[in-house]
Amino acid sequence: MAKMTRTQIIAALADKSGKSKKEVKDFLDMFEEMALSEVKKNGEFSVMNLGKLIKQNRAARMGRNPATGATINIPAKTVVKFRVAKACKDSVL
Repeated sequence: MAKMTRTQIIAALADKSGKSKKEVKDFLDMFEEMALSEVKKNGEFSVMNLGKLIKQNRAARMGRNPATGATINIPAKTVVKFRVAKACKDSVL
């Protein structure tokens, strides 16, 4: 099966749950909003048996412009990473 789009995920969940596509879409929108809010506020958000979103600081470092070869300074920044839960890894691999 190919990568599922957001629309396909909503349709599949609506079909399996018996809810309307609008209800499922509204739920997913609220879930996404809550997850992003929690990561911003607390630094992480766990999804049972799937994994967790984690906010991490990336240190400043030196890099190279591939076009010119010049050395450039890459500033520090905050990134969001997803760590897959062991239960998810075990069920997929």
